[in-house]
Amino acid sequence: MEENQLYQLHMPTKVYFGRKIWKEALKKEASLLRGIILLVTTGRSLSYLGYIKELEEEIQCYSEVKKVIKFDSISANPRLTEVQKGIELGKAEKAEIVIGFGGGSALDAAKAIAAGIAEKEDIREFFDTGREPERALPVIAIPTTAGTGSELSKAAILTDTVQKRKSGVRGRVMYPTVAVVDSSFTESVPPHITLETGFDVLAHAMESYVSRAASLYTQMLSEQAIRIVGKWLPYLGEHPKDKEARERMSFASMIMGINLGNASTCLPHRMQYPLGAHTDTSHGAGLAALFPAWIGCEYAYEPEKIEYMLMLLTGKEIIGNKACVKAIKEWERCLGLPISLQELGVEKNSLLVFADEVTGRIENDPASERKDAIWNLYQEAWQEG
Repeated sequence: MEENQLYQLHMPTKVYFGRKIWKEALKKEASLLRGIILLVTTGRSLSYLGYIKELEEEIQCYSEVKKVIKFDSISANPRLTEVQKGIELGKAEKAEIVIGFGGGSALDAAKAIAAGIAEKEDIREFFDTGREPERALPVIAIPTTAGTGSELSKAAILTDTVQKRKSGVRGRVMYPTVAVVDSSFTESVPPHITLETGFDVLAHAMESYVSRAASLYTQMLSEQAIRIVGKWLPYLGEHPKDKEARERMSFASMIMGINLGNASTCLPHRMQYPLGAHTDTSHGAGLAALFPAWIGCEYAYEPEKIEYMLMLLTGKEIIGNKACVKAIKEWERCLGLPISLQELGVEKNSLLVFADEVTGRIENDPASERKDAIWNLYQEAWQEG
């Protein structure tokens, strides 16, 4: 934390958390469930499991609801073109509220669609310029994975597949009105997605802990999340049906959503965006491939914090740069995650393209002081292994 920095916390979303609580939570928010509702979801697996049908039937029981329109054309990395189609549908149907149901991709798309329906300008204007929307429809966010924290964040991360660009639509109106975090929805998530999205929770925790925008409050949340992930994510790898582990990871993901809005992230997230845009690899796997190199680089600027975070993660005292890098590699290996960009299948000649396309507040990361930090980190992340 920098001296004399003014800290402010903004957490406008009302949260319901637990297991098998989603119906009761919706009853508490009956005043929102009226008119024409646009349900944004990733669709396929949730539909197969019967979750979407059950949610639709529950919503339609409310007397003030006129119609539920389903929009399920959302990819794992939500695309700008998909969001634009959702906006067109919502405007044509005169949607009054948006429900995002699914993983982070569905929630991000729902938030962007809600802003796009309410705004007079094309959503691309905010995506391209970084200007914040001023209006958005109310959003109820119901996550079905434990990873992104999108239900409590003010960003919608989208991909422009034409320009090969991954960026965000951000602003205070992007916060969901209500978040219903019911861990029972995560219990059917496949093991590899559980582990990849779970690593995203760890990345949020570690990056927001060293962030120059961090406060004592956000660091406290980071510490809690790191402990939870260190204990329960490897356990989930062995026991994917465990309900307590699912609930703990949902909680860690949720509180890191608070950190995203108040402390933000560091270089790994900024660097994953062009990586993901060009390769369409998963967000969590991309972060895992970048992390050992970043830990090694960050150690030069925040050695005590790096050692402390890895102690929280592993339960062991870890001293020194090499030991810290080794520890994060071994921990990722136990989860079957890639520890280098080369292992992720990235071609080395792509690195310069990625480096040229990194945007955002890179100065939030203490390691940004390093000369040619991004280019060198990409190279080191490619060589790790």
